[in-house]
Amino acid sequence: MSDIKLSGLMSDNGYSYPSDIELRNIFASSCVEAAAARIGCSVMEMYARMKNVDLLNKFIYPFYDSLHTQSREVVTSDVLEALNTREQSLKR
Repeated sequence: MSDIKLSGLMSDNGYSYPSDIELRNIFASSCVEAAAARIGCSVMEMYARMKNVDLLNKFIYPFYDSLHTQSREVVTSDVLEALNTREQSLKR
């Protein structure tokens, strides 16, 4: 049996639950998509901006436990604020 703890009604029906890493990647992907939608750019452009300042590894993944408990609106605002702050620090 995997290390994932099953709960709820779906635990007995053979459903294959995503691993913790998969859940974190799904969340990170949704952060990229939501941030892109909020400012009206493509997902690829947003991903490139985030990659340029290593936002996934230095903000989204490390703070996943806190971030994923917040609303999509709050997370998107926090992600964009962190992105803009990191981009501004690169310009200095």
